Amino acid sequence: MHFLKTVFWVLVAVIVALFARANWSDATLNLWGDIQADIKIPLLLLIAFLIGWLPTWLILRARIWSLNRRIEALDRNRAAALPVEPAAEAEQAEAEPAE
Repeated sequence: MHFLKTVFWVLVAVIVALFARANWSDATLNLWGDIQADIKIPLLLLIAFLIGWLPTWLILRARIWSLNRRIEALDRNRAAALPVEPAAEAEQAEAEPAE
């Protein structure tokens, strides 16, 4: 399974590299006013991808972190609520006959 995952990511990397090589030309962005910026198309796509992906990933990581904290707190509360039974002492007292 790990081999298939590696092959998949290698194929994705090769496709992205071929796309970037074929489209390595300037694109002019008209910003505000008379300001223009020239940027390579693959870099523009990478920036657009990161602008969309990064906030979503950060929200996911924050949610996982908060849920893990809740689970740990619930585990601590459950462990504290369990009664401590002196079972070993009770069994010893029952096993020894009274004199």
